[in-house]
Amino acid sequence: MNQPSSPFSKYQLLPQEEKLEILRKKGELFIGMLKENQYQEKRICLTPDAVNALTCNGHRVLIESGAGEGASFSDLDYTNAGAEVTKDTKKVFSCPLILKVEPPTLSEIQMLNPQTTIISALQIKTQSKKYFEELAKKRITAIAFEYIQDEDGKYPAVRSLSEIAGISSVLIASELMATTNNGNGLMFGNISGVPPVEVVIIGAGTVGEFAARSAIGLGANVKIFDNSITKLRQIQTNLKQTVYTSTLQPKNLLKSLKRCDVAIGAIRGKDRSPIVVTETMVENMKKDAVVIDVSIDMGGCFETSELTTHNKPTITKHGVVHYCVPNIPSRYPKTSSISISNIFTPYLLKIGEDGGMENALRFDKGLRNGLYMYHGILTNKSVGEWYDLQYSDINFLIF
Repeated sequence: MNQPSSPFSKYQLLPQEEKLEILRKKGELFIGMLKENQYQEKRICLTPDAVNALTCNGHRVLIESGAGEGASFSDLDYTNAGAEVTKDTKKVFSCPLILKVEPPTLSEIQMLNPQTTIISALQIKTQSKKYFEELAKKRITAIAFEYIQDEDGKYPAVRSLSEIAGISSVLIASELMATTNNGNGLMFGNISGVPPVEVVIIGAGTVGEFAARSAIGLGANVKIFDNSITKLRQIQTNLKQTVYTSTLQPKNLLKSLKRCDVAIGAIRGKDRSPIVVTETMVENMKKDAVVIDVSIDMGGCFETSELTTHNKPTITKHGVVHYCVPNIPSRYPKTSSISISNIFTPYLLKIGEDGGMENALRFDKGLRNGLYMYHGILTNKSVGEWYDLQYSDINFLIF
């Protein structure tokens, strides 16, 4: 009687070696950092300490000479941290991964190699359709750091810069009130027997919270306005004390503006900041009162606000001093650079651990949220709708 033939060969029946899962291979990043050439931009994405952390993990960093000078970091600091410093701008542009604070200009995009990855701010309101078309031509992968989310769904870069802007707004107001700056001579500070400075803050987000925290710390009397009861409740909890809060009712707002010495606008809208303070309200404010419109980068929430620069930061309207510089954090470039660097460094180390940018985008949903261009294909819905461009869902492209 014939034995039934086995479906397996003799070789297949022999014990085989176990096949283990191959771990993701760690990738070595080659990062380029350019000297910022945008007007009054002095920040840099990585501090020497951050560069040291990256080079110790086997990554290469190439920096354009003088890139850190605006933030008080010398070429020698970066060389000692393990970076390579060069005066050849084109050499930096040839790096596969470029870090910038400001988005690249059209002339800078021309210098990028095809298939380069760039991480920078996007600043969607200041861009043009041509910007995205030029990125697409070079098949660039671009990530906007203001859209990167953490595990809690928050935006760490936006929060850090908002904290700086909030604290700065109070420090700037304090400077502008000094008579050395032709101010009204009032001082922040709880001086015995002297009525405290009155501060009105419009907007109870991160900027408003940190402005309130600083003003209270300096002894000012603070009033906060916002239309979100949840935000007003949250700010009370975060400040750990009871402060005057109100919804944006014109009658209450006008009453407070008439009495205040400083008004800080920190309210944002979807496309443009809503104009909350009318010209008539400004006319009713005290002579030499100070307005700090932090929302100016989105159009401003004071009707009388006009864009100013760090060189000529103020204008006076109806006797009220207006400070309307859009990029307040760049006034303190060293602090801002350290803050940005703290956000960038863990992400860059993780990208290396994940085996490069392609893998990192697959595994990190928060990083993927910051992606707006993938190998020349637009993946951000907001950008697509804003500039009437065709866009694709990144989840269909990446898996």
